[in-house]
Amino acid sequence: MKSAILAKNLSFTYPDGTRALDGIDLEVSAGEKVAIVGPNGAGKSTLLFALNGLVEAQGEIEIAGLKLERKNLTQIRARYGLVFQNPDDQLFCPTVFEDVAFGPSNMGLSSSDVEARANHALAAMDIEKYRNRSSHHLSVGEKKKVAIATALALEPEIFAFDEPLSNLDPKGIDDLLIIIDGLRQTVIVVTHDVFIAKRLCNRVVGLKGGRIVFDMPASEVLSHKDALTALFGTECVCSCKR
Repeated sequence: MKSAILAKNLSFTYPDGTRALDGIDLEVSAGEKVAIVGPNGAGKSTLLFALNGLVEAQGEIEIAGLKLERKNLTQIRARYGLVFQNPDDQLFCPTVFEDVAFGPSNMGLSSSDVEARANHALAAMDIEKYRNRSSHHLSVGEKKKVAIATALALEPEIFAFDEPLSNLDPKGIDDLLIIIDGLRQTVIVVTHDVFIAKRLCNRVVGLKGGRIVFDMPASEVLSHKDALTALFGTECVCSCKR
């Protein structure tokens, strides 16, 4: 099966000396849904950012068959739809429509194609009524839908979600679970909640100290109590309300 993501020996150290990634090897097949789980500071978000060049890690990366290098960044970021944990980090235009249209408008598309993509993404997320509003006047759940729409408008081969359910109320969580569940592209979900990882994905990768400590089918992960306790330092690996 074709590899959507291929990473070899990824390493990254922040300027303060924190080693965020330490020799990561990861392959994700096209159409696969993979959860990256681990405690705070494990390197989960850094890994997502490294895969589309927001963080310049050492090692080799291929996204949808393209080598990650400067000349390919625009194409790679169009194929890899990244949704940040905090939507305020992703939304900066005067209106929702302009936020959603921003990515396609930087892909060299015609104005009619940009508008069509943005309209389709707004409709898919059921947020057409917000098109002329400022994203910053919306609720957290609404902002997250707009952030996903900005990724949808790129028509990517891969979706990457960084803690997508954080700061949402129960209805917002249910809405977002349905949206992610319905995606047919390759999906990577970063989460600290193993129950959510099992619910959304078919494979779970455990990350701690910038290293992969396990990689197993999602159907098996909850039965590996020792591995989960070693990863999180506790037996509770989920939100007990879900």
